[in-house]
Amino acid sequence: MKTRTILGLCAGVALGGSAAAQDLVHSGAPQTAPILIENATIHTVTDDRGTIADGHLLFEGGLITSVGPGSVETRGAIVIDARGAHVYPGFVLATSRLGLTEVSAVDMTLDYNEAGSVTPEVMASVAINPDSTLIPVARRNGVLTALVMPQGGRMPGRASVIRLDGWTNESMALLPDAGLVISWPSVEFGDGADPSHVAAKDRSSGQESIAELDAWFDAARAYFAAREADATLGTDLRLEAFASTLSGATPVFVQANGQAAITSAVHWAQRQDVRLVIVGGRDAALCLDLLRRHDVPVAVTRAHRLPHRRDLSFASTYELPGVLEAAGVRWCLTTSAGDASGARNLPYEAAACVPFGLDPEVALRSVTRSAAEVLGVADRVGSLAVGKVATFFVADGDPFEFATVIRRAYIDGRAVELTDKQTALDEKYRAKYRQMGLLPGGN
Repeated sequence: MKTRTILGLCAGVALGGSAAAQDLVHSGAPQTAPILIENATIHTVTDDRGTIADGHLLFEGGLITSVGPGSVETRGAIVIDARGAHVYPGFVLATSRLGLTEVSAVDMTLDYNEAGSVTPEVMASVAINPDSTLIPVARRNGVLTALVMPQGGRMPGRASVIRLDGWTNESMALLPDAGLVISWPSVEFGDGADPSHVAAKDRSSGQESIAELDAWFDAARAYFAAREADATLGTDLRLEAFASTLSGATPVFVQANGQAAITSAVHWAQRQDVRLVIVGGRDAALCLDLLRRHDVPVAVTRAHRLPHRRDLSFASTYELPGVLEAAGVRWCLTTSAGDASGARNLPYEAAACVPFGLDPEVALRSVTRSAAEVLGVADRVGSLAVGKVATFFVADGDPFEFATVIRRAYIDGRAVELTDKQTALDEKYRAKYRQMGLLPGGN
């Protein structure tokens, strides 16, 4: 027997639940019955299925069990009639400090920078604050998965991929150790600097920093060789942190923007025989052949920014994703890691690139499947296919449009709250103006 509900799509339908700040919003309960969403447009973001008009999505136990055209019969399922709605995989944010930062002016709410310049043993997921007010704001705009990066120092620690829902940081961790984070040293002088005074000094300092990185990786290899030869050797937590990177299981996320920095980082990764992801990639268009030849993906940070040189067109920042796509370089789009409050703007960053030559389907892929591939979690999230986790949202239109409202969202099959501090304030002041007779509804 089917239990039916109707998905409200008119503008007047409430978002559901009482609007409250994150510290009052509960985590989604585990899925207890199969749920079938039918009569919707399903955007699978897969090569074989693409977009399915008038399709269905069935999930059970947190996993997708069927996706395709029409509907299916299943006993005991909760059936949601999503006629006129669109189903998308949850957006994947490739860089962020969500859960590690709250109020930039209050030190006690900042937990992304450990003391010391080299702290590879630090793991971002351990410090996540599940009650951050910024997490539900991002979630309400479709961002359901995010890479959280420690920052500060040369090697601030290991990034973690998290679900944007959970009672504890352990339950939020999707991939606790996603890879080492390195802030690449300066190997070029800045715009406007006098090369005769600055370049040699900067290059010397940069080479010293790269040599220090080499020393750490060499020490880690020597440590693991010694441990293999002598099981009684004591444990070094710092060097243990290199294990997944040296084995190739996880990449190194290198924050680099300039052409010289990107080039030296790629050559360094080849010398050290480690996988590399460039984070930032401002000058990636100048390194296309190098990036493609070594299959180095780029997490392009922000389209909404000013060009960094006066000779560049204002459109250059919006054109970069299309340039990388046309050149066959693997890439995804992300927001600035330091701007946790701006995580909700991820779909609009992608949308802004469409008028500058980026195909809309590619733009959608850049913040879903491509991002999941770069982060190493594409087997679980980023697209809608049988066997993947049910992490997706249901919207009343194109999520790249400001006016679109997300009506339902699921993470691992759990229906998650779409209320937050902003919806609470919205309801508060609507009530105020209703009471003043300035909005319909009276008292």
